[in-house]
Amino acid sequence: MTPSKVLSVGDLRKVYGRTLAVDGISFNIGRSEIVGLLGPNGAGKTTTINMILGVLEPSSGTIHIEDIDIGTDRSRALERTNFAAVYAPLPGNLTVFQNLRVFGLLYGVRDLSEHIEALLLQFDLSRFRDVKCGLLSSGEQTRVGLAKAMLNSPHLLLLDEPTASLDPATAQDIRMKIRDFAARCGPCRE
Repeated sequence: MTPSKVLSVGDLRKVYGRTLAVDGISFNIGRSEIVGLLGPNGAGKTTTINMILGVLEPSSGTIHIEDIDIGTDRSRALERTNFAAVYAPLPGNLTVFQNLRVFGLLYGVRDLSEHIEALLLQFDLSRFRDVKCGLLSSGEQTRVGLAKAMLNSPHLLLLDEPTASLDPATAQDIRMKIRDFAARCGPCRE
């Protein structure tokens, strides 16, 4: 049976010395839901995402991805997850195709070549297929990062400012792709 909650966060806290970065937050995210963490700079949004990804260890609290405790079974929990952020660019010395291939192999994506071709079309990246990511504009790099994040059809997709470096028309298109992804992939998981 598929869990109804993709992500469950309970009383999550992160303290750095005397600085309280995240103060006991709790929330649940269900299938096909799109949720935003809003707040000013320094409010703990990125810290929260990094704890969900297992990059930072919480001072206290729990994180479950589809009922799997990230504290005790991080690898299995993160198999169902992916992430993209403007501050986490892909290796600039690899081409767009090479980056997608390397990450696809890491994620164990079946029918990888076909999946990459579909993402190149979906994110209007076909013409950049053989261009090194380091030579792309920030908006183009953002689109490659989003394509990478959708490679493994994650159950939980975490995006930190996914449209920050995009022009308004492209940002609107990306928001539509995210909504379509949620609608298409959310309820169909086994």
